[in-house]
Amino acid sequence: MSALKAGTEDRKKLIAAGAFGVLAIGYVAYTFLGSSGSSNDASVPASPVVTTSAPVATNTVSPAAVATARITPSKLDPALHPEGMLLSESLVYAGRGRNIFAAPGTQAEASAPKIPTPAATARYVAPVPVNTGPPPPPPIDLRFFGTATRRDGMRQAFLLHGEDVFVASPGDIVSRRYRIDEITTNATTVTDLTNNNQQRLPMSPQ
Repeated sequence: MSALKAGTEDRKKLIAAGAFGVLAIGYVAYTFLGSSGSSNDASVPASPVVTTSAPVATNTVSPAAVATARITPSKLDPALHPEGMLLSESLVYAGRGRNIFAAPGTQAEASAPKIPTPAATARYVAPVPVNTGPPPPPPIDLRFFGTATRRDGMRQAFLLHGEDVFVASPGDIVSRRYRIDEITTNATTVTDLTNNNQQRLPMSPQ
């Protein structure tokens, strides 16, 4: 009986020793494999990270398309009134000045009147004086008002110069300036010696 009991205890010890050995072997294997895996991971160089950017759109949106774009009601400010905004969009600018709300290059800006450039004024040119020759001589200041005949038949003329009365024959000098050239019943010819001006003086009425 004691021999059977001793054999049973030896079997239990043998099983316990085998289980312990299996656990020890598993632990050693786990430790070895784990350390080798971490060293392999450290020795492998990290692969470069390639980053790709999204393609940039090259198509540009024209200002006219942006101006005509519609905004959904969900993106509007609750304080705004969509009815009033739609009404303002339907208004057409009819002024003569530049429309500040129109997109650049629109028809409203193209049809705006252009300010004319002032033309250069011509410079004033003074007129060139025309040479008309010497001025005409002044009239002879004598008045012929009658004739008389001397005994020898020579005709004489009665001449008035201011308040002075002269009786002169052809060839006489009157008032130290006027020479009597010819005397007829209706006129007399007188020469102004200062400028050699000859005039025919008709008889003045009484």
